[in-house]
Amino acid sequence: MQSTLRTIAPCLFALLLTQAAHAQGSMDFSGATTLMNTFKTFAIFSGAIICFAGLIFAGIRMMSGRFQEAIPGLFGALFGAGVLGWGAGWISSLTGQSVN
Repeated sequence: MQSTLRTIAPCLFALLLTQAAHAQGSMDFSGATTLMNTFKTFAIFSGAIICFAGLIFAGIRMMSGRFQEAIPGLFGALFGAGVLGWGAGWISSLTGQSVN
């Protein structure tokens, strides 16, 4: 009896682990997709605001005749456009979504 139990015990243990492995559920990543959509929306809005503010800053400086002081505003507008385009595209690529 004891040798039979020693022979069957490893098989029973393996079957028990197999059943426990099948019992686990699948993971739901819908919350991660929602979070990434939030980040994408933030990148779009923040890029638009940065770009718009840089253009306003540069426009005011140019209208007053100080063209050299307008250059940082133009670079700020360029940076905002980069955040708007590349930032949203990169965030969308992380979840396999298309940018709309």
